[in-house]
Amino acid sequence: MLEAMNELLDGFNLNPGVNPSEISAFRTATGLELPGDYADLLEAGNGGEGFIGSISYAILWKLQELQEFNAEYEVSEYAPGLFLFGSDGGGEAFAFDTRTSPWAVVQVPFVGMDAELAEPMGDSFLAFLQRLHERE
Repeated sequence: MLEAMNELLDGFNLNPGVNPSEISAFRTATGLELPGDYADLLEAGNGGEGFIGSISYAILWKLQELQEFNAEYEVSEYAPGLFLFGSDGGGEAFAFDTRTSPWAVVQVPFVGMDAELAEPMGDSFLAFLQRLHERE
C-alpha cells in the first residue's frame, strides 16, 4: 500500500514520519483509531503540502496538529462525526467521516461547516489520494 501511496504522492512534500508509538499515544489520548492506510502514511511522512497529480493541491496536517485544529474549527459542534485531517489550501477541508465503517473520506467547506454538506472523496484514504491524483 505504501508503494501505491508513494506513486500518488510523487512531488508532494512530506514531513519526516512519526514513530508508531506517537500514533499509539494519539489513539490513547483521543480514543480514535486512525485508518491503517492513513497511519501508514503518517509513519512515512507526518503531513505535508503540495500537488497530488497535476491540479489537486493538498495540505495534510501533522499528527500533532489534528486535535488542536479540530478543536479550533469546532468540528464537534458544527459537523459532528467528521474528523478533519487537512485541506485543499483554500475553503475546503478534508475529513474522515467517523459515522461510516470503515471511515470514508469527505470534503467539507470550512465556512458553513456542516456534515450534511460533506462531499464523498473516497471509501478509504488511499482511494481519496487516487481521486485527487486523477483530477484533470
